[in-house]
Amino acid sequence: MSHTPRKRFGQNFLRDASVVQRIVMAVNPQSGDHLVEIGPGEGVMTAALLGQAAALLDAIEIDRDLATHLERRFADNPRFRLHRTDALTFDFTRLGTGEKLRVVGNLPYNISTPLLFHLFDQAGQIGDMHFMLQKEVVDRLCAKPGTADYGRLSLMARYHCRAEKLFEVYPESFYPPPKVISAIVRLLPHGRPPVDADPAALGKVVTTAFSQRRKTLRNALKSLFEDSELREAGIDPGARAETVGLEGYAELARRLTRTCPRDGQRVS
Repeated sequence: MSHTPRKRFGQNFLRDASVVQRIVMAVNPQSGDHLVEIGPGEGVMTAALLGQAAALLDAIEIDRDLATHLERRFADNPRFRLHRTDALTFDFTRLGTGEKLRVVGNLPYNISTPLLFHLFDQAGQIGDMHFMLQKEVVDRLCAKPGTADYGRLSLMARYHCRAEKLFEVYPESFYPPPKVISAIVRLLPHGRPPVDADPAALGKVVTTAFSQRRKTLRNALKSLFEDSELREAGIDPGARAETVGLEGYAELARRLTRTCPRDGQRVS
C-alpha cells in the first residue's frame, strides 16, 4: 500500500523480512493462542503471525487509513479482528475469555513508556509481551540498581514482569528510518509480584524518589519520610535513588500504606 507515515502517530514501518521472522520466532505463536498486536501498521507482522499458527489475533490500530487497509487485507481471515482505537485507553482485559493474552507490537516511541504502564496495570490478563522499542527504553526496562539506566521504569517493570532484551534492530530495517537503534524485549508478567507491596504506594515512593534523582533520598523523600524512618527501613538517607533495589522501595511502600507520616492518613 502507499501510506505516508504520520509523525503524530510515531510511525516507522518495519520492512525487513528477516527481522520480522526473528520476532515471530521469538514469539513462537501456537494454535489456540490469543495474540494482540498493537500498532499493526501495514500488516507485515500481522500476516507473519497469522501464517505461523491457528491463533486468534486482535489488532489495535488508531490510524483510520491503515485500519481500512488492514480490514481489506485480512477480510477473509476469521481469526483476525480489528479495533479502531487508541491502545493507551484500550481495556485489554475485555478481550480475554479465560486464556492469557500474548501481546506483540512495534510500539510508537513517543508513547512507549505510558503504554507500558497501561499494560502493567492489566498484567494479570497477559501471558507475555514482545515489543519493539527504542533501545534506550529497553535498556531502562532491564537495568539493575546502581546503573545510569536504572529508574522508575526499571523498578515498576521488575515489580510486574521479568524483562529480557532479545536483540537489536537498526534504522535501515524501517521506513522511514528512525534516528535511533531499536531493540526487541520480552516481558513475562509474574504470577505473583516478587515483593509484598501495594502497587499504588510503590509507584508513589518510586516516582518521588526519582523525580529528583541527583539528590540524596533524605532530600528526595522528605515529603514522605523522616531520616529515622528511612534508617528503620534499612535505607541510607544519604544514598541516591538508583542505589536502592526493589525490596528497599517495597519496604518504604509498606510503611507508607500503613500510615502516611505527614498527615496520618492511610494511602490505600
